[in-house]
Amino acid sequence: MTEEIQDPDLTADEKQLLEELMAEDGSGLSEFGLQRRHFLSQLIGAGGALLAFQLLGDQSAFAHSIGAELEAYPPEHIVNGVTVSFKVNGQSKSLEVDSRMTLLDTLRERLQLTGSKKGCDHGQCGACTVMVDGRRVLSCLTLAASCEGKAVQTIEGFAKAGKLHPLQAAFIKHDGFQCGFCTPGQICSGIALINEVKKGEASYVTADIRTMGQLPQLSDDEIKERMSGNICRCGAYPNIVAAIREVLSGKGVAQHWLLTPEHSVQVVNNIEGNPKES
Repeated sequence: MTEEIQDPDLTADEKQLLEELMAEDGSGLSEFGLQRRHFLSQLIGAGGALLAFQLLGDQSAFAHSIGAELEAYPPEHIVNGVTVSFKVNGQSKSLEVDSRMTLLDTLRERLQLTGSKKGCDHGQCGACTVMVDGRRVLSCLTLAASCEGKAVQTIEGFAKAGKLHPLQAAFIKHDGFQCGFCTPGQICSGIALINEVKKGEASYVTADIRTMGQLPQLSDDEIKERMSGNICRCGAYPNIVAAIREVLSGKGVAQHWLLTPEHSVQVVNNIEGNPKES
């Protein structure tokens, strides 16, 4: 091995790197040679293969056309398969999944319902929130097999006959999103919040549990506490709170203008046709 690496076409650093990449017995050296062109081609080829694998993934397992049949998923890629029958947005579904497959991956990869987002994949950001039997759950931590016989509702299932759910409309009115990545989970969580309040369920900051179930006008602190499991990296929290408060109360809530006080006064005066100096 020592004699083979005496090739003048490789620098000392290249020789050291090649020795680390090859097996200790040197069996790979004779296969690839020590010419610099071989050395560089090996590095470029390895790097290109890794990049292609990252970009394309295992196409035989994950490539699906929109609207593809569920049976198109190759059965040989399913290990420890179980059949799950449940309702998704009111439609009955039955499919075979790996017993370890999460509800989030089942929705996105098998049912093409990509509204639910995979954020942290550790149950910390709330972007994957959906509703199961009317309760909000983190779909990245929920096994699909555990949803047997249950009703799952995702962001795609709230609009009816082309009409948005009131909270969806309120999010648009109050600009409760910027990048939109967390919005599906925020809306699912917000709708579940409203249902919880209707049922009289208290939160950690509820001042008087006797008032629950009467759809009170929740304080901002109460709404924030109940939505604390959903993170918005864009920081649209005031607008999200305003949207939820409007739907909860059934009364219109003024839009939140993120402007300086002086500018706000000027905007209001101009709208009213009475311009004044700020």
